[in-house]
Amino acid sequence: MYIKRDYTQPFFSRRRGGPWRLLIAYLIGLGAFLFVVDSQFPRLQTMTLAAIGYAPAPTPFASELATQGLAAYARGDLAEAVALLGRAAVQQPNNVDYLYEYGRVLLENGQDELALEVGQQAIDVNPTDARGYAIRARAMDLNGDSANAIPVAQAGIQINPNFAPLHVALSGAYTSIDRYQQALDSGARAVELDPSDPTARRAYAFALIWVGRRAEAIDQLEQAISLNPNLVNPYFELAGQYLASDQVAEAVATYELILSMQPDNPRAYLRLCQAFWRARDDAQALGYCDDAININPNYAEAYAQRGQVRYARRNYEGAIEDFQQCVALGSEQIECWYLRGLSHYYLGGEDCDDAWSILNESLVRIRQQNIGEGVLSNTLAGLRLVTDNCSAFAGRALPTDIPPTPIPPTPIGG
Repeated sequence: MYIKRDYTQPFFSRRRGGPWRLLIAYLIGLGAFLFVVDSQFPRLQTMTLAAIGYAPAPTPFASELATQGLAAYARGDLAEAVALLGRAAVQQPNNVDYLYEYGRVLLENGQDELALEVGQQAIDVNPTDARGYAIRARAMDLNGDSANAIPVAQAGIQINPNFAPLHVALSGAYTSIDRYQQALDSGARAVELDPSDPTARRAYAFALIWVGRRAEAIDQLEQAISLNPNLVNPYFELAGQYLASDQVAEAVATYELILSMQPDNPRAYLRLCQAFWRARDDAQALGYCDDAININPNYAEAYAQRGQVRYARRNYEGAIEDFQQCVALGSEQIECWYLRGLSHYYLGGEDCDDAWSILNESLVRIRQQNIGEGVLSNTLAGLRLVTDNCSAFAGRALPTDIPPTPIPPTPIGG
């Protein structure tokens, strides 16, 4: 039988346009796949890295960061404590627990301006939580706004009268404005409320110092150190009181203990320089000042102290170099001015011009800074020496003595 076939059609029947539809479907599927990969890339990357053992560590929770930060604080690592508690506070900006601990370590680390902001943040988050007031009041005092710190601390006491850090802030602020009995009362109250708080004992010690009860202050500082032996600031405070009591050996031992904890602490080397200079061991003092400057070449206070040691050793050229560097670094320390002027005088000759000019500028700074009678007398004596022994200045009129600046009244409510 013959079958008639239409040879214009393909042997196997297909729908018109079939290949194009498959291509379009393939492209759509590929686009969807690429979209998913792009939108979920971080998660997919983490899954892939985890599969081969290279996944990054997950971001710690605020509670974990805070725990690590407080552990760093306990072992005396303030920089690490600030970093960790700062991250916790960023994660939980409305949690006063984290803000308070962050502010506390900022204050211990000397970051008073940032602590001021953190204290206000804590108050804004919860005005009925006394902890924000404690941080802000203490930061205000350390920033020089002591009179205004007092009502802030008192506002916190209205909320919680038994919170020791508020009394710490009050004691410090009262000490700063010379209201020593109130400072003593507040410091004693802080210690009574929390005998295990090193900052309470340190605040009480400062008040005791200003009323001449130095032995009691030393006892409080020693107890503060025993409560947290890894914080270096109380050691500096204690050593300073040893020096003020002429207990030079105890002071030196305390500074050496700091260096055993922090071998590259330039402040400890500077304080050793000052201790040995006080003991009239200028050679030892000079070596420690050199160490401080080698560690921190921008340490203005160390240049000022080394200049004084060199001046005492009659190395006037070296003293002038140090005092000039002290001024170049922005220091207002008066020794960098009047002792520099005296150094120029003792070099004589053409240095008389510099001596006259610098000593006169020292008088201006003494007036501005309300510096004590001893420095003023030494500066005026230096100017008299210039007029007596430098021929170009013979008969030159001396500046009149500067009248004392009256003590401002205590602010109302302070």
